[in-house]
Amino acid sequence: MPGAIALVDCASFYVSCERVFDPSLRGVPVVVLSNNDGCVIARSEEAKALGIAMGTPYFQIREKLEREGVRVFSSNYALYGDMSRRVMAVLRSFSPHVEVYSIDEAFLELPRASEEELRREALRIRERVGRWTGIPVRVGVGPTKTLAKLASERAKAVPEQVLALMRPEHIEAVLEETPVEEVWGIGRRHAARLEALGVRTARQLRDLPDRWVRRHLSVTGLRTVWELRGISCLPLELAAPPRRTLVRSRSFGRAVTDLMELREAVTMHASRAAEKLRALGLAAGALVVFVSTGAYGQGPHYSGSQLVGLPLPSNDMRMLARAAWDGLRRVYRADCAYRKAGVLLLDLVPAGVVQGDLFAALDERSRSLMRAVDALNRRWGGETIRLASAGFARPWEMRQQRRSPRYTTSWAELPVVRA
Repeated sequence: MPGAIALVDCASFYVSCERVFDPSLRGVPVVVLSNNDGCVIARSEEAKALGIAMGTPYFQIREKLEREGVRVFSSNYALYGDMSRRVMAVLRSFSPHVEVYSIDEAFLELPRASEEELRREALRIRERVGRWTGIPVRVGVGPTKTLAKLASERAKAVPEQVLALMRPEHIEAVLEETPVEEVWGIGRRHAARLEALGVRTARQLRDLPDRWVRRHLSVTGLRTVWELRGISCLPLELAAPPRRTLVRSRSFGRAVTDLMELREAVTMHASRAAEKLRALGLAAGALVVFVSTGAYGQGPHYSGSQLVGLPLPSNDMRMLARAAWDGLRRVYRADCAYRKAGVLLLDLVPAGVVQGDLFAALDERSRSLMRAVDALNRRWGGETIRLASAGFARPWEMRQQRRSPRYTTSWAELPVVRA
């Protein structure tokens, strides 16, 4: 018998992570900014009530935020990523079948049960995640992923932030009240076309003939319609698809013109990307280094990239950094002020199947050295062991003037409890 699907959505996730370690943030407006403190990417409910819109550049609303007493934070992805892993670990205590949909959302399969039993299970999920991690979540349950997504959205208006949508008459009523543009998978273009034809609700969309949907909304639209009928067409993706590329880049905190500072940046990105490769058990066969001035501000405006092949697929940070430096020298222009640089790793293969040849033998010492570097960095903190060419002062690093401590991932930034 098919089970039910629950969508667990962390409420205002970035803001909630900040509030876990700073109780003074509860009940006050809070916003989180993007890289380089550029624009608003997360808001508390109190901040939303003040009319602060997502994506608003920080410099445009700085005075308003100060006047309204809004607490402002730089994005702290080390903290958010770790808190996300903790939330997902709690969800796996309820079901072995969990699809991590994003950093703050996950689908999980639950046993088939009555609507009331599933509602109580959703309440237990919400209570346990909140108690074990401090992150408030909203839970929607339905017979398919699309209906679970719809239930999650509707749960925003329910005081207990939980809604199970299993009984046919209950589903019918919710579909009748839901505008078609709010259905998961129906984009603005399809919504405009549907509304022009008089299809304004999710119930009307569900009842359209299959042939018409197939012709005008493609197979993807037909899957959405079947999901609204309670027929599961979107199975849980329990394993991530094999990774084919890996990119690592950041914007600079200020314009960079010096070649050696650019070298520090691309070396750092190559080293971090190599570390990620080793964690995934992969090796890269080629690397692209890229730099950009951006399209605005004083010119000249320039974006360049260079592909560099490797003799053998590798995840040795020294080899990748050397390739990045080789590419950077060929793409660098001294008359430009750069705003961003990074590396893209290509031709990824499992590290265990890489074979040497007559001209490039495998170096077992490289693997041993990288294992030792990873072990030391795990024990003593990231970049305890690093390439000297990655720099130490790094005046070009992105601005994070308002970043909170990395409470859960840095020994030097552990929270302090005062009694």
